[in-house]
Amino acid sequence: MKLTILGPAHPYRGGLASIMHTMARVYQRGGNEVDLCTFTVQYPSLLFPGERQTVDTPAPSDLRIRREVNTCNPLNWWRVGRMLCKERPDVILLKYWTPFMAPCFGTIARLARRNGHTKVLCQIDNVEPHEHHLIDKPFNRYFLRSVDGFVYMSDEVGRQLRRYTAAPARFSPHPRFENFGEPIERTEACRALQVDEACRYALFFGLIRDYKGLDWLLEAWAGMKRAGKTQGRKLLVAGEFYTSREPYMLLIEQHGLQQEVVLHDRFIPDAEVKNYFSAADFVVLPYRSATQSGVTQIAYQFSLPMIVTDVGGLRELVPDGKVGYVCQPNPEAIAEAMARIWKPDTLLQMHEACLVERNRFSWEEMCAQIMEVYEQTK
Repeated sequence: MKLTILGPAHPYRGGLASIMHTMARVYQRGGNEVDLCTFTVQYPSLLFPGERQTVDTPAPSDLRIRREVNTCNPLNWWRVGRMLCKERPDVILLKYWTPFMAPCFGTIARLARRNGHTKVLCQIDNVEPHEHHLIDKPFNRYFLRSVDGFVYMSDEVGRQLRRYTAAPARFSPHPRFENFGEPIERTEACRALQVDEACRYALFFGLIRDYKGLDWLLEAWAGMKRAGKTQGRKLLVAGEFYTSREPYMLLIEQHGLQQEVVLHDRFIPDAEVKNYFSAADFVVLPYRSATQSGVTQIAYQFSLPMIVTDVGGLRELVPDGKVGYVCQPNPEAIAEAMARIWKPDTLLQMHEACLVERNRFSWEEMCAQIMEVYEQTK
């Protein structure tokens, strides 16, 4: 088959680009002709909360990546849509994670399908975004009704999807991020991070946005400190702020956590991810809302136990009491879960359970489900 994957790819950074690269490789191994069509402009700089959107590393030599799409230029959407219509791929596979992309993707999809041959499929992260805006519903409606079929990664997203479209849709959980490599020795990881190997670390990882609940985690840590449960332990926070930094720094100061919070507030390149997940005892996702999370799939890659709040689809990914704990979304429950998990026998048992549980999260299965949806649309 001939497939065009449309979405983030090199030189754009982050987990979304890694996902699209991995899926392209799976389809290539299956004997398909695959190209990735990515952005010339992804977000206008005024709307991008991070420091930069791209990386300086060389493009993957095994993938065909072309930069075509300007999300801010409607004339470009028409050009790309007509180009794909003329090229007649069997499938255009879109990655959808924010309504900002809806006008661009919806226009391209409608034009590309005019050839009567190409099917537009979508691997969808979110329908309703974590931070809501008035434009969300009309933008979602415009895009979602331009797509022939979907693969979603949590039941919550599946329910939201049905409010907009009756197109064929299948569930497939978020696969593991195998591109980050394998665990390394803890001593080596601590040395790379320049942190004290004698301390034990709980990890908060990923872009820092308000819905991810880092403030709850800091409150939880302060409660553990008052109870005398943080001796020899520290909280390792690794990720770039996509919201104001000041409220979090104020919390650290108010609770006197300056010596107990190790803050690496920057974007973490792929090559450094293994250091954080090899140095930590477990990872905490104290989210206020969620559909699924790529952080859980990094944790599975490194067989690292998890604490997640009981929101969205996180419970589906983290069986409670087996590979981690699912707790109520509040600081007190998060603190109680950290106190429970931080026992050598518990951590070892959950680490071993991760090695088994992670086998159900496969890229081959995700790509197979997408092809099953394709067969339903023919």
